[in-house]
Amino acid sequence: MPEEDLVELKFRLYDGTDIGPIRYSSTSTVAMVKERIISEWPKDKKIMPKVINDLKLISAGKILDDSKTVAQCKPSFSEVSGVITIHVVVQPSSAKAKSEKKIDDTSKKTVCSSCSIL
Repeated sequence: MPEEDLVELKFRLYDGTDIGPIRYSSTSTVAMVKERIISEWPKDKKIMPKVINDLKLISAGKILDDSKTVAQCKPSFSEVSGVITIHVVVQPSSAKAKSEKKIDDTSKKTVCSSCSIL
């Protein structure tokens, strides 16, 4: 594989620690990258992703789409030479369900039934 087809990525976790740098082919999808992150995830962390949907990868302020390749995401970090740092946000499925339930509960509580117009 030619050297220019490889992109070196490092992943910054929520606590400031890093995974990598790891070299990826420019044809690798973001979903494939997420699978590798999960397999390399430090075992001593309290928060651990179980599936790729538990992870969000952020580069240059944009969330990377699972179906896109590294080459398609490259414009967001095209001016960078060397190792590219991507931020990793973990939100396990159970936490998503709880936060969605809270949103639903708050919308029900905001109904005002005691107002009267004089």
